[in-house]
Amino acid sequence: MSTSSQVQVGILVPLSDNLEEDEKSAIPKIPLSEGPNCVGRDCIPVTDKRLSRKHLTITATCTGSADVVVEGTNPVVIRSKGERKKLLSRERWKLGSGDVIELIPGHYLFKYVSTVPKDETSPSNHQKRPFSEESITDKGQMHSKKKAREICQEEASKMIMLHNNGQETNSSAEAICQFRVPKHKLPLTFRLMRVRGLPAWANSEAVSISDVIQGNVLVAILSNYMVDMDWLLSACPTLKRIPNVLVIHGEGDGSLECMKRSKPANWILHKPSLPIAYGTHHSKAMLLVYPTGVRVIIHTANLINVDWNNKSQGLWMQDFPWKEQNNLGKDGGFENDLVDYLSTLKWPEFTANIPAFGSCKINSLFFKKFDYSSAAVRLIASVPGYHSGPSLRKWGHMKLRTILQECTFSKEFQKSPLIYQFSSLGSLDEKWMTEFASSMSAGVTDDKKPLGNGEPMIVWPNVEDVRCSLEGYAAGNAIPSPSKNVEKEFLKKYWARWKASHTGRCRAMPHIKTFLRYNGQSLAWFLLTSSNLSKAAWGSLQKNNSQLMIRSYELGVLFLPSSVKRGCGFSCTDNGYPSGDETSMHEGKKLKLVTLAWQGKGNDDSSEVIKLPVPYELPPKPYFPEDIPWSWDRRYTKKDVYGQVWPR
Repeated sequence: MSTSSQVQVGILVPLSDNLEEDEKSAIPKIPLSEGPNCVGRDCIPVTDKRLSRKHLTITATCTGSADVVVEGTNPVVIRSKGERKKLLSRERWKLGSGDVIELIPGHYLFKYVSTVPKDETSPSNHQKRPFSEESITDKGQMHSKKKAREICQEEASKMIMLHNNGQETNSSAEAICQFRVPKHKLPLTFRLMRVRGLPAWANSEAVSISDVIQGNVLVAILSNYMVDMDWLLSACPTLKRIPNVLVIHGEGDGSLECMKRSKPANWILHKPSLPIAYGTHHSKAMLLVYPTGVRVIIHTANLINVDWNNKSQGLWMQDFPWKEQNNLGKDGGFENDLVDYLSTLKWPEFTANIPAFGSCKINSLFFKKFDYSSAAVRLIASVPGYHSGPSLRKWGHMKLRTILQECTFSKEFQKSPLIYQFSSLGSLDEKWMTEFASSMSAGVTDDKKPLGNGEPMIVWPNVEDVRCSLEGYAAGNAIPSPSKNVEKEFLKKYWARWKASHTGRCRAMPHIKTFLRYNGQSLAWFLLTSSNLSKAAWGSLQKNNSQLMIRSYELGVLFLPSSVKRGCGFSCTDNGYPSGDETSMHEGKKLKLVTLAWQGKGNDDSSEVIKLPVPYELPPKPYFPEDIPWSWDRRYTKKDVYGQVWPR
């Protein structure tokens, strides 16, 4: 459900066919916040595809009334004061407390109940109050639901204590509390996204969408898989003022029609070609053009409410200035990788007015106008196709292998372990796992000896993690791996627990994707990416290793122990470059990448310590015998924190 505010003023109560509250309903009550709320398959946990993911929008007010507009192509029936009113697509109606909404086809019935106390609905008293469960009329039912939730949340607390070997989390909480990054060093690390409902300490340095899309943006290119247009515009109103916006997406035809109806008139929608079956446009990135430069953002969240509010996610960004006139032909690894990737998307060229240049054609070559020489990361992209010859090492895991082979690492990382952490598991086999590990294990030590193969572990939530999560079993919708992929015998040796006490995210299920090599709390390298663990995302070698077949578009950023480059503190929104005093301390030093739990001495003359907020603990704990890896097509009868079973 998409909300623009956390002040809850109403609730949708599921009803039976005879319009009575259904205590046995598998559908939970749906809280409504003041402002627009998107209601559909995202918040109604059913598999019925006739129900749109964004079926209708209810704009609730602190006066107790609410406006409803039908977003999908299927109609809605409103029952109000004994009358029935059928609403077609884009039609509106004003709801009163007690009115019944019927979503059709599918016959899903809900009663709208205002939870604003009566004295607050009068014009003389508009002060907002937090939602109170006791304000719902059926207190007996709410008490039993609340009691069930308290019991299950107590179980969740016990589970977290077990994850911490019986230790309280206050001390581990200090890790994320102490993560403070000066603005000029932000490109050297990444940040976690803010999670609603966590204590303030857990959201230290965390970001929301409005933190990154800000200032005088002239052109915005938003790349993603899923896009909820109504949520996006309400969560980031700045977007409405940007004169040129291109949305590159991976949505299907049904959702695309809804996007077309909801988008501002000047926005362009584009879905890149998918030449190989079962591929997706999955890359999650933003390019924001300013009068002073460009902001490049790579992240892991779909442009939907639950991804930016309920899950563990990550985001990296860096600003780059325009090139000087005498350097227009100069390029480098980051620029070449970015422009090569953008050129494969083949979006419809459009024109934008840029103050320094006048009217400009916005295509992939336009992005050669910026100076990326200070780039703090390398790009690792995937594009669909059969790649051979010079292209063999340009994309997917072969691109990662190539860059790692060019790097030197400390001896401590010889034969050190690997971590694969992601939110969807493809259909894999042992041959491909060996192929993938070969790429992940590339690189040499300072004395030119190969690092050697690392033993991988897969950090993946188990069933108890999902059951006791902030969303309960509903979180499993975003961990969409079937049992036929998850329960392969050869995978058992890889499973490791999702434990994130030090970042406060044990119960915020991961949608973030990370791959890394480590020794203790030191990191050889770290990759933040849209890529899950699948052949579709990373590619599979064919024809005696002379061809790499990739199905999907993906994009990630690779952090390496390279030297810090001059100018990485440039900002498009904070008056250009920081003062020399702020940056001279670390320019030219070699980076030492560490986790938040690292306890070393800090910077010295030759190295600059950069902490990366890896959300889970290292080393991860292997699964216990009783742990069952989550798969979303199994039936789970033990109730979650909302008193629900799976599937609902």
